[in-house]
Order: sequence, then structure tokens, then C-alpha cells
Amino acid sequence: MSYFTWKEAGLTSDCSSLEAMASRFEEAAKLMRRMSKDGFKLSRKNNKQIIQHKSHNIFNSWGFISEEPPYRQLELIEDTIK
Repeated sequence: MSYFTWKEAGLTSDCSSLEAMASRFEEAAKLMRRMSKDGFKLSRKNNKQIIQHKSHNIFNSWGFISEEPPYRQLELIEDTIK
């Protein structure tokens, strides 16, 4: 299953006002809701938050890079040699 680790390190650290902070939180919430509707799930692995999706195609369509072990990622490479 494709996944990436969620590390929040200053979502609002560059905001200069409370209004800017509120807007940033609203944008993030809207994104998380869209991801949830598209089938992404949140789980914990080694005390870290992991965002994952069962479909590699949907995961990739969002532009995410999977943190799966290399041997799992190789299974996703299409055979283009014919």
C-alpha cells in the first residue's frame, strides 16, 4: 500500500496575522477532506502518522511519492520492454 509520513513542521510559521493563520488552517482542512473522500486513510506506524491509499494509481495521481520499501516500489514499474 502506498504511503507517506505526515510531518507537520510549521503550517503557519510564515503567517503574519491571525487571519492568515485561519486561512492556512482552512486550506489544509479542505485538502484533508478531499483526500479522505478520495479514499486516503490515516494510520500510525512506529509512532508516526502515515497517510496511505490502497490504489497506487490514485496515490500517484495526487503527486505523492511513496515511502514503501524499494522492493515494493519496483513492483509498480511497468514493463516497457517488448
